[in-house]
Amino acid sequence: MSSKTNQDPKALGAINKRSRAPGVTVTQCVESLPAGKSTPDFTRKPMAATTQEGKKGCFKAMVSGEPAPAVTWGRNKGEVDDPEKYKTRYDKRTQEHILEILNVKPEQADTYTCSATNEFGMAVCTAALNVIGGGLKKKAKEEPQDFRKMLKKTVVVTRKKTLPPKKEGEIDPKLLELLICAPKKDYERICFDFGVSDFRWLLKRLNQLKKEREDEQSKVVERLDNVRQIEVQSNGRAEFGFDMTLHDPNSPINLYKDGTMVPYGEDENSKHSLKTSGKKYVFSIKDPQPEDAGFYQVDVGDANVLSTDFRVPAVEFKAKIKDVKASEGEDAIFQCVLSTPLSRVTWSKQDSSLEHGDKYEITVSEDKLIHTLRVKNSNKEDNGAYYAIVGISSSCASLKVEADLNDKRQKDTQSGNQDDLNALGAEQQAKLQKQNDDSEAARRAGGDGDGSADGSGGQTGGDGTNKNPPTEGDDENKGNDAHDKEEKRLPTCPLVADTVLGRGAQFICGLSDSAANIGERTQLSCKLSSEATEGRWYKNGKLLTNEDGVRIIKDGACHRLVIDCCNKDDAAVYSFEADGRKSEATLIIQDPPIIEEDALGKLSKAVVLKAGENAEWKLLFSGGAPMTIQWYKDDEELLPALKVKIETSTNESHLRLFNCQRKHAGEVKIKIKNEFGWTEAISTLIVLDKPAPPRGPVDITESVVTSVGFQWKPPKHSGGCPVTSYTIERQQVGRNRWTDLGEIPSSVLSYKDSDVNPGRRYCYRIRAKNAQGVSDHLQTGVIAAGILRYPGSPAAPQVVSAFKDCINLAWCPPCDTGGTPIVGYNLEKNKKGTNYWSLVNQRGPITDTKYAVTDVFEGAAYEFRVSAINLSGAGGPSNPCDTAVARDPMKPPGKVTDLKLTSSTYSTFSLAWTKPKEMKGVQDEAQGYYVEIRPIENTEWTRCNANPITLPSYTVVGLKAMACYWVRAIATNYGGDGEPQGFDTYVIAMPPPVRPKFKDRNRKNFVVVRCGNTVCLNVNFEASPLPHIWWLKDGTPVPKHVTITNSDKGSLMLIPTSERSDSGIYTITVKNFVGQESIDVEIRVTDEPKPPGPVELDQNIPGTVTLSWTSSPDERRDDRLHYMVSKRDSFRCTWRTVADNLFNNRFTVVNVLPGREYYFRVFAKNDVGLSPPSKSAVFGTTKQKGKFQVNRPETKPLDFQSQPSFLVPLKMRTAPQGYESHMSCAVRGDPAPRVAWYHNNRDLSTNTNYHIRNVCGVCSLLILTVGPRDNGEYKVVIENKLGTAESSTTLSVRE
Repeated sequence: MSSKTNQDPKALGAINKRSRAPGVTVTQCVESLPAGKSTPDFTRKPMAATTQEGKKGCFKAMVSGEPAPAVTWGRNKGEVDDPEKYKTRYDKRTQEHILEILNVKPEQADTYTCSATNEFGMAVCTAALNVIGGGLKKKAKEEPQDFRKMLKKTVVVTRKKTLPPKKEGEIDPKLLELLICAPKKDYERICFDFGVSDFRWLLKRLNQLKKEREDEQSKVVERLDNVRQIEVQSNGRAEFGFDMTLHDPNSPINLYKDGTMVPYGEDENSKHSLKTSGKKYVFSIKDPQPEDAGFYQVDVGDANVLSTDFRVPAVEFKAKIKDVKASEGEDAIFQCVLSTPLSRVTWSKQDSSLEHGDKYEITVSEDKLIHTLRVKNSNKEDNGAYYAIVGISSSCASLKVEADLNDKRQKDTQSGNQDDLNALGAEQQAKLQKQNDDSEAARRAGGDGDGSADGSGGQTGGDGTNKNPPTEGDDENKGNDAHDKEEKRLPTCPLVADTVLGRGAQFICGLSDSAANIGERTQLSCKLSSEATEGRWYKNGKLLTNEDGVRIIKDGACHRLVIDCCNKDDAAVYSFEADGRKSEATLIIQDPPIIEEDALGKLSKAVVLKAGENAEWKLLFSGGAPMTIQWYKDDEELLPALKVKIETSTNESHLRLFNCQRKHAGEVKIKIKNEFGWTEAISTLIVLDKPAPPRGPVDITESVVTSVGFQWKPPKHSGGCPVTSYTIERQQVGRNRWTDLGEIPSSVLSYKDSDVNPGRRYCYRIRAKNAQGVSDHLQTGVIAAGILRYPGSPAAPQVVSAFKDCINLAWCPPCDTGGTPIVGYNLEKNKKGTNYWSLVNQRGPITDTKYAVTDVFEGAAYEFRVSAINLSGAGGPSNPCDTAVARDPMKPPGKVTDLKLTSSTYSTFSLAWTKPKEMKGVQDEAQGYYVEIRPIENTEWTRCNANPITLPSYTVVGLKAMACYWVRAIATNYGGDGEPQGFDTYVIAMPPPVRPKFKDRNRKNFVVVRCGNTVCLNVNFEASPLPHIWWLKDGTPVPKHVTITNSDKGSLMLIPTSERSDSGIYTITVKNFVGQESIDVEIRVTDEPKPPGPVELDQNIPGTVTLSWTSSPDERRDDRLHYMVSKRDSFRCTWRTVADNLFNNRFTVVNVLPGREYYFRVFAKNDVGLSPPSKSAVFGTTKQKGKFQVNRPETKPLDFQSQPSFLVPLKMRTAPQGYESHMSCAVRGDPAPRVAWYHNNRDLSTNTNYHIRNVCGVCSLLILTVGPRDNGEYKVVIENKLGTAESSTTLSVRE
């Protein structure tokens, strides 16, 4: 891997990208991504998890990216590379990357990191793991007592069922309990403590007990491991414990000592306490004393999970270990001297026990008094306190390792003086020897002065180990005091250290305790340091020579004592003395059970008898008493009963079984065991009886008019002797009589009855027969005879080959044979173009499944069909085969020519080609064509048409849009397929390229929608290939609530519930590689306007009234809002519109007649509709009637003529495109002036796009639809004979 791979992406100018998943950081390491490539990302990131301590934790993640990214895991406070704690894997089925935390601990609560990396970037996310602590829950607060419940009887169990006492000649039950809970490495030590030297014969029983114990524990314990036996620790507490996961954390945990419940607490100051940490449970005994020794058991509910034996030996330190200083590289030695020989001392450093191995060497002297710990090649890490623990006593010393500045390496450094320790050990050994001599003298004085030993005294081997197992004598002397028991453990002669005795021969290898069977050869051997040294052998203190039935051999420094044939008298304590040194060993003579060969041969023979007879076995044996004899039948122990009698003496056992039946047959076994071993012998019991009935179900093999056939299975057992035959009986349904049909051989398990009447139904009985009798019957169901069951139709025959004078056919038998064998077939032919089928096999049925038809005419086309025939007759014909032409085989055609693509769409190809030419002898005429396609990413061709087509053109359908395909055409005929002809390049499933073009000619560019209604805008276009489509609103992307649905022919924009904020100009852009096109559509979302303010009336000129009002609140939000005025007078009851399209807030109503009352209403109006009206007060003028009086003034001619002028000129206007626009002015003049409108000096009087009105001097111009062409200057010219006036304004049209 190059160095660039490990650099920080940000250091390379990385680009941070947005991830699809929140909380994920995606970093791109390159400026631009190649086509088809992508940076890693998480499609599903790992989620935070909460797990109980001791359970399994799990994180799962799914990633994406091209190329596929590599996924790694990490954590903030450590590593996840420990395979015992963490496991990573990839699940191909679910495409998930998984991190498993196998056994969650509190310290693993952390933030975990998942990284996905490829060559273009990386994605990182985190997830937290929370750990819930386990352990025992505190007892809930006690509820108030219910005194009524106290009246019931309550039983408190404070004592568990004790172990049964040890029986003579059997294993102590405590040993089995300890072995069940202990690891295998401790088996030998535990067995040695109980005096068992060979425990291999216990393993089978031990495994069975372990399985039963595990089944019992599984009810309350989910997992139990790391069981630790009781040991005294360096802190002075005796501790034992285990790791346990409970099904129910509230399950009770009880502690028992010797069967009595012991109370414990969670406080370390308690005598007995329990400390829990997660799934770790540790029991401890504070300040252990000798009275704390006992057999401890821990139960969860009713299931035992641990048993341990706490022993406190009567031993103390005569010399404790001392502090040691050592240089680096030296060996540091700690030594201690005990008051009593002990095989094992516990060495520990702080809180961990030390075991013998490469780092630590633990040795014991021959007399078991001096114990040594050697710390090899010490270094700074070995500094600290070391402990030697014996029983409940301990000794502590420290080791200080210093740097070796002088580089003077010594071999070892030890605490104390070695000579002093040896002298102290010799002194202690001499003291023990003196005590032993005194006890020995007292014993001999009591009448045992012959010096013989029965092995009850403690003996020491050459290495000083007390290896004698407990014997019967030990149990008989249990009443002796502790002093006597201690004396039995002491050696009978002194073992003095070399440093005390001085020079001389030394034991390189001393005698070892051994055991031998009676009649076997055995030897005792030792080795001295000098070959010249002679020695003497003793038996129980008596000197031995070759004349005593032994052989004494000296081979250099090796000395051997050989006993060729051991007997009971050879059991004794043997010693070898040389140069004042002595080594002892005990020889134990074992007498295991032995079965005589003649008796074993007789017993191994099978006992054969008839049902109801008695079986008997006798067996002679020998061996040391006491012996246990057990008889077994098929691994189940036989006990004395009504039909079982067992008689046993010292050397013989007799078994009788009365009235034996077939179910009693099987294996009979006798097992003999004593304290030295066990043996067994096996015999077989065969009980002869009639066989069991034949087994069903009975299968019907044939049921036709002339015969009935059926078959069965042999009996479950043959009755102890072979089945000789089967007897068959028949009964016709409806009759009571059974007819004997005879016997058939035992090798035949089927029967065919040919003597049946058509249409009848029968039942059959089948019995098995052997030398002992006939079995019970097996009865069949009702079997009908004479039912015509025709076979089914075979599959259509296949044309194997065709020639001008012969056509070869083959077919398969039908699946349904009709219940009887197929005896033949009928073959029929049909000449193409006719409806007549003729039988081909006129001479009889065809027995084979192939046939050559020779009755054909050259060039004719035929169809064939076949029907099967069974014993009932011929069945229905098959489907016709493919048309076969009687002519010689043809040559395959050549390649098609001029292959071209005539048209294509997103899902179809249309192809055309030219028929290949016929060349005699090379290629024949093409009779059909196949078209094949292959996607560019696949390697296999797919045939589009199953049957050949005859026309040289074809349309391929069902293609994937914009996918790339290889296409080829193949000519074919009866001779086979020709060579394929394809294009040089692949073909894309798409129509010919077309520039995007919108198809709706009548589409609206302005759409008004009521607020709250749905806006649905469908735009149709045509483009090829499929274009990229996007929508904009006022130049920005459309909001999220706008739904866009695109297809290959159009795009639909949908706003389910419109709001005023959705108003704007929407732009759709359609683009492909040919070009792009855009259109704009203005959507106005509005609602019915609110009414204008109060209407005020004002009369300045008689006959007119001016209305004014305040604007509607919606005028600011809708620039197309205008006003409409209507009136009603007291003479007419209908409302009449007097003004519309008013964009100001003032209007003058004319032709107001006096004497009438007028009512006015003003409406706000927009594209949706009218608002509620704003009504004015009643307006009216009173007609004044005075006294009629005629004053005839002088008549003077009056001239009312005046030049035209503007009362109200035109105003500047701005109107949106597509809306209406209204202009108005007021004029006067006498005579009434002529009004003319101009647009950019062009007369508008004849233009139909403008609506011009002149009512009572109010001139108005209405533009129905404002467009860009309406921009410019508008001018009104009024003219009469007295003059001319004009007014102009400018109209601005906005988009």
